[in-house]
Amino acid sequence: MDWGQLAIKALISGAVIAAASEIARRSPGWGGLIASLPLVSTLALIWLWRDTGDAGRVAHMALSSSLYVLASLPAFVMIALLLRKEVSFPAALVAFAVTGWIGYWLMQFCGRRWGWPV
Repeated sequence: MDWGQLAIKALISGAVIAAASEIARRSPGWGGLIASLPLVSTLALIWLWRDTGDAGRVAHMALSSSLYVLASLPAFVMIALLLRKEVSFPAALVAFAVTGWIGYWLMQFCGRRWGWPV
């Protein structure tokens, strides 16, 4: 891969994340909506298609991404509930990370057992 192409990918992807965080500063609801859009996944699918042209690989990644989104949902609920109960942000962030890790681990365990593309 050419370093210029990698830099362009990084700039575009970073700009999307920066835009979402800036919008969230002004309006958490809109920021949440933008963050929940599959923007990063869409960019990754585009980059993968552009780099490989392999429809099967892109389909596999799309399905894997869907499964991992399901695995991460409890982590988002966890951090929201803890912050509303006035748990400190660092502690809630640790709980978020641990819950997310457990969700991903469970998805890997179950997915491999049942033949899912994880």
